[in-house]
Amino acid sequence: MPKISEKGKQMPQSPIRKLVPFAEEAKKKGRRIYHLNIGQPDIPTPQIAMDAIRNNPLKVVEYSHSAGNESYRRKLSEYYRNIDINVDEKEIIVTAGGSEAILFALMSCLDTGDEVIVPEPFYANYNGFTVAAGVKIVPVTSYIESGFALPPVDELEKLINKKTKGIIICNPNNPTGYLYSQEEIEQLGRIVKKHDLYLFSDEVYREFCYDGNTHFSVMHLKGAEENVVMIDSVSKRYSACGVRIGALVSKNREVMATAMKFAQARLSPPSFGQIVGEAALDVSPDYFSEVQEEYISRRNMMVEALRNMEGVECPMPKGAFYATVKLPVDDADKFAQWLLSDFEHNNETVMLAPASGFYATQGYGKQEVRIAYVLKKEDLANAMKCLEIALSKYPGRKV
Repeated sequence: MPKISEKGKQMPQSPIRKLVPFAEEAKKKGRRIYHLNIGQPDIPTPQIAMDAIRNNPLKVVEYSHSAGNESYRRKLSEYYRNIDINVDEKEIIVTAGGSEAILFALMSCLDTGDEVIVPEPFYANYNGFTVAAGVKIVPVTSYIESGFALPPVDELEKLINKKTKGIIICNPNNPTGYLYSQEEIEQLGRIVKKHDLYLFSDEVYREFCYDGNTHFSVMHLKGAEENVVMIDSVSKRYSACGVRIGALVSKNREVMATAMKFAQARLSPPSFGQIVGEAALDVSPDYFSEVQEEYISRRNMMVEALRNMEGVECPMPKGAFYATVKLPVDDADKFAQWLLSDFEHNNETVMLAPASGFYATQGYGKQEVRIAYVLKKEDLANAMKCLEIALSKYPGRKV
């Protein structure tokens, strides 16, 4: 029998989706599951974007340019210029979601065996992307006690060696909801210039910043233009995860020319997804105001409920729509599985994402879970009640 590749064996299973078989079994038993495990918003996709698909006069769904439709890239560049990111259409490659943009960035900038420093906990799929690219993640740990703030710069700098080629951040952060300050981004800018590294910044949650906080992009760093590569996506911004449209953005011409070769190898990004993405750029600013108000309301209700549960620790997220929460349990992976296989309250239960999969350091995140507050408040309130009762009944509860 032919053997599976070593790279295939190294590919990690998604901590977000690995409990799906248990969820399917629970549903077969007739249980309702509140999905707090995945960042799939229930906010409607903007009508203007849906109408662009329904009313499209296309007779043939053709390949687009490998970098994406020029009309879309021009319109994207206008969007960026409106937030003081001065790029043109030649400095944008449209990708099949932010995921493909991350892969293109890693494969364009790093060689097999190179290292990237990533603050942990981090978006779990970075593990998979780096395995696919033959790159090693070197974690620098942020802690729940400090709200998952960027660790001191000297800690990060100690990890830099001859194999280090870049730093990856997600801002606002998935899975913690932490929003990096301008000072923290500028510190990272100085480090990458000093050590001639790449700074890869995943900014797909840019519109989701709360409590008067504003987003500072790595594209705003002066003098670091050659070091910076930005990742973007329409998935969360417009609640359009399934269209699979993202973007790779950089002013480094060599990076973009190299990424273009990978883009050509996969021919083109999704045609209908680009139609949605381009149309969505015309959405009214009121859309974001209303969405932001809704997420703030959900966040506040969820955080209050969690903080009222005995033994639960939950920092206040500053952005995105996630919180990484410490629970009074022996093992969050076991607890998340138990919720689906053994627990129910009024024939309902909750699906969570164990945080161990968001760390590269073995043993970390054992008592933590990521919660996505992407459900309407009524459902979120029911989910919090389920969780509270589950914690009181869980055999592995730790006081």
